[in-house]
Amino acid sequence: MHVFTADERERRRASLVAAVREDGRIVGAAHTGSAALGREDRWSDIDLALSIAADAGMDDVVADWTRRLYEEHGAVAHHDIWYGATRFRVFLLADTLQVDLAFWHDGEFGAIGPSFRLIFGTPAAHPPPAALDPRDLAGVGMAWLYALHVRSALGRGRLQQAENMLSDMREQLLALACVRRGVSPQHARDIDDLPREVTERVAEGPARTTDAAALARAFAVMVEALLHEVEYVDAELARRLTPPLHALAR
Repeated sequence: MHVFTADERERRRASLVAAVREDGRIVGAAHTGSAALGREDRWSDIDLALSIAADAGMDDVVADWTRRLYEEHGAVAHHDIWYGATRFRVFLLADTLQVDLAFWHDGEFGAIGPSFRLIFGTPAAHPPPAALDPRDLAGVGMAWLYALHVRSALGRGRLQQAENMLSDMREQLLALACVRRGVSPQHARDIDDLPREVTERVAEGPARTTDAAALARAFAVMVEALLHEVEYVDAELARRLTPPLHALAR
């Protein structure tokens, strides 16, 4: 099976942009994602934001572009993700390339983050996103909730569930670590930018084993890592959580 090359991706990107410019119903377009930041690598996908004219039928435009991706670019599947009224239609092509087309209503099209490079049109001015505060995340609460389920699953001998809950606990912990250091917690895209002392601290978290003793050891490590991270968020909460979480991990 053929897997796309970077050169093929760029040729496809150029073809899509040319077609966007020719579609009179599209009044604005921008590169988003890694291309907007000049950070593409061998595995980067194509991300385009499209502003649809107020008098154009949004559903018709989406349907036409979906047909184009299947008939002209070898799409094999697609999936929708919503941001308010904006539809992000994500396509998987036969050569494994991902193409994301964001369909914005005219007047709402604009940058919602730093990865936005205008191709044409007049973008709306969106206020910059507020910096994430770890105290606003569900991460702390979800992490100790997952810890409760790790304990009960281990106690019941349900080791697959324990392993799964432990991995979920780790994800919440790493999200807290990302926010504290000013990197994105979304989709684990910046986890590799965390310092080694953080990632090494949770390396035993996703034990990927159904050995009860190994899971228990990993759980104890994860509890200590969580308490260390919560200390930066809310020292008083960390103090209150320490005795019961230690009891869970014993």
